[in-house]
Amino acid sequence: MAGLEGLDLKELLAFEPKGGVIRFAGQRALLMDPVTLGLLRKELIGMLGMTAARGIFTRLGYAHGWRTAEAMKTAVPWKDEAEWRRSGGRLHTLMGQVRVERIERTAQDGPEPFAEAQWSDSYEAEQHLLHLGQAEEPVCWSLTGFASGYLSYCNGKQIYCAELKCVGKGDAFCHIVGRPEAEWSTECTEFLRFYETQCMEGVLGQVTEALRQAERKLRAKRQSLARVSGVTEDPTGMVARSEAMQRVLNLARRSAKVDTTVLVTGESGVGKERIARLIHDESGRSHKAFIAVNCAAVTESLLESELFGHAKGAFTGATHDRPGLFEAAHGGTLFLDEVGEVPPAMQAKLLRALQEREVRRVGENTSRKVDVRVVAATNRELSEEVRLGRFRQDLFYRLRVIELRIPPLRERREDILPLARLLLAETGERLGRRVNGLSPDAADQLLRYPWPGNVRELGNAVERAVALCEGPRLERDDLPEEVRAAPPSLVPSGNPRRLEDMEKEYILAVLAQNGGNRSRTAEQLDIGVATLYRKLKQYGHPEAAH
Repeated sequence: MAGLEGLDLKELLAFEPKGGVIRFAGQRALLMDPVTLGLLRKELIGMLGMTAARGIFTRLGYAHGWRTAEAMKTAVPWKDEAEWRRSGGRLHTLMGQVRVERIERTAQDGPEPFAEAQWSDSYEAEQHLLHLGQAEEPVCWSLTGFASGYLSYCNGKQIYCAELKCVGKGDAFCHIVGRPEAEWSTECTEFLRFYETQCMEGVLGQVTEALRQAERKLRAKRQSLARVSGVTEDPTGMVARSEAMQRVLNLARRSAKVDTTVLVTGESGVGKERIARLIHDESGRSHKAFIAVNCAAVTESLLESELFGHAKGAFTGATHDRPGLFEAAHGGTLFLDEVGEVPPAMQAKLLRALQEREVRRVGENTSRKVDVRVVAATNRELSEEVRLGRFRQDLFYRLRVIELRIPPLRERREDILPLARLLLAETGERLGRRVNGLSPDAADQLLRYPWPGNVRELGNAVERAVALCEGPRLERDDLPEEVRAAPPSLVPSGNPRRLEDMEKEYILAVLAQNGGNRSRTAEQLDIGVATLYRKLKQYGHPEAAH
């Protein structure tokens, strides 16, 4: 054979013209679209993270290089073994993975490393940029692994290659250096772990353990719910004793089976995002991403870029291409919280994305197809916003294909104590406090309070009480002042009580709300101070002694 440059693809590649088994250097080979590998890379990074994905591709490339060197040793009549050992770069080029060029060194460059090359047209850098954008670290993982595996087999010792420059992170070309393990300085050995199976096993072990812990926590939470609430456990871990909330959960589950937009309405703090997550978890998209964005928390100038992404140079600070949340949620669910705050100019673009199922990044002229299920939420009355001209009517109807209204906590009072007990169990565990329950007075006071902040306010009140309580259960005095001062409801619940008892409770509650000021209390009750004094004395209240 005519040496290294004489390697010819026609001599190495064998196949039947009508199709079937393809062989490269005597070993079976496959033709595969590089975009497929790019999509695989994106999926692995999304599921396992950058470290584990890099370890998988590096080890894959290493095995490929090792097998290729092994096959090439006998497949070609080499003039000498030196030609065989140096043929790895030429083979890389013939395979169409990258173009390998030798680097011309000068005396000023220092001693020549064991192996060195410049790469261009790297398929791996191309695919990473296409699917994930510019990276901060080198991305030619399988190509570097291939070079390491090939050199290691040919030289009978471990040779590891590192990519010092990479087109995938913005460099003009890719530059690799290969050295025996012992010759790498301690500052450069961080990349060596990607050649070890422990790299993948460690990360995958962490992922597995995290999943196990999440499952244990979920089981414990459900057990706590069943234990403290005394109701049949709901698979979602949500409390729904009230008929109104049970209707919401039922409709949410039915909506999950239909791949259409859903509008979740209700006051702040009622749990709109929990319902959105329920819809995602019980849909056919549950294995994909659930991404939430608060539209009110993003400025108008940034909201378009946040949702649709932007191209490099589209505006000041856009240093690289960036996909938006619609693309990030592809195949899954995008939750648009506080959608009523979207500015009018963005409403038209959002409507187009929903209707056409495609987005256009800021600074680009082409559109990208997206497969996203949108769940929106608002605490505004959107029909009134439409009437006032502040919200597009067509967008309103497009979002409200199915509407779920979550009632405020004051309209589902049967849920207050089960929720409080569940929150008590969770907060006590998190804060390391052994608090076993609610005293009757504390429970009664929780039922009296109207909870304008809904479940969020209830959670904050319970956390405050758990942090301050000194006994084994929450007492009335542990609750926030506004909760302690809540007067009893005039609407009886359960068995009707005597009028005298209700009058006593109400008078004492108003007195407590006024800090013991009898004159102000008598004025609010529209009775004389002497009448109030007589009633307090009848109740045996200490204020009657003053």
